Amino acid sequence: MSSPRAYLDHNASSPVHPDVAAAMARALSLHGNPSSIHAEGRAARAALEEARAAVAALVAATPENVVFTSGGTEAANAALSGALVRRGGARPTRLLLGATEHPCVMAGHRFAPDCVTVIPVDAAGVLRLDVLAEALVQTCGEDVLVSVQAANNETGVVQPLPEIVALSRRHGRALVHSDAVQAIGKIPVDMGALGLDALTLSGHKFAGPKGTGAIVLAEGVGFDAPLLRGGGQERRQRGGTENLPGLVGLGAAAGLAAERVRAGIDAGLRDPVEAHLRAIAPDVVVFGEGAPRLPNTLHFAVPGLAAETALIAFDLAGIAVSSGSACASGKVARSPVLAAMGVSPALAAGAIRVSFGWNSGESDATRFLATCERLVATLYHRRGQAA
Repeated sequence: MSSPRAYLDHNASSPVHPDVAAAMARALSLHGNPSSIHAEGRAARAALEEARAAVAALVAATPENVVFTSGGTEAANAALSGALVRRGGARPTRLLLGATEHPCVMAGHRFAPDCVTVIPVDAAGVLRLDVLAEALVQTCGEDVLVSVQAANNETGVVQPLPEIVALSRRHGRALVHSDAVQAIGKIPVDMGALGLDALTLSGHKFAGPKGTGAIVLAEGVGFDAPLLRGGGQERRQRGGTENLPGLVGLGAAAGLAAERVRAGIDAGLRDPVEAHLRAIAPDVVVFGEGAPRLPNTLHFAVPGLAAETALIAFDLAGIAVSSGSACASGKVARSPVLAAMGVSPALAAGAIRVSFGWNSGESDATRFLATCERLVATLYHRRGQAA
């Protein structure tokens, strides 16, 4: 009898928690439309609003300012559509974004190319605050939207959002959005404390169902036109009957994520695995090691070890890891994130990402490291023969 596989790719998609699946199953019996006024509709509406409150609580926001979407990509596309405004303000005419943003931000915005400024990162993957400050000065008098991810999906590097928001506030006419998809459920994300105008999240990154997400807005911030025109759902900001079972699942996952963040449950595996990896492969390069990182994410390369070779070996050993973003059409290609950090193409070609989650255990880590040892031993043996 074969042993169960070790799933270490939570940054791509975290398995649905059994409690979430149970909540979704119960929601399937709520056959009323949440917009209907009869008893069945009111029951569906109550479940929807309970989910909204749970998502709001996860990021310390107000439930009325949570707009449900089909996921992180739709949420980010909407936030960067140009329709996000402060009450009584004008639409932003210029977009400033980080060089290591997710494709849903880099390719999903609606600003003209000559109205977009990409802010570089340093070798550790942290946004260059000096360049951001200069860019904000140069856009003085314009309405600006700044978009910087809370944490990178590949490296786990956590961006200095408080400093980014503080710089943007000095501009006076800047809105700040953060793609918080990878940070949610792994580190505390407090909408008010950070001072964000908008953040976006996705359910399947923190044990919720795929196809669910949200835009969370600050007080006084909204869209000057509906994201989807229809029956006026989501407080007239996104038409269409809500995906009730999915959103109930999102709410259940939000409650579990809040508990996990408080307990720091994901913090126990990454560091010992990284230390062991350094012991068996002294020349390993850990990407983003000079910056704060998500406690569940390890992105590394061993010079000379190709990602294609390693991924096949891990998969055959019953271990699911990745080479970086899962949004690259299933191919192993050079990472734009690592390129922005100045990583050489040869080293980037060997990048492997390990991301732990709610169902990861010591046995998964041990199994992963055993396969690493075999791969590294084979690599070092070949080097010795070639010398």
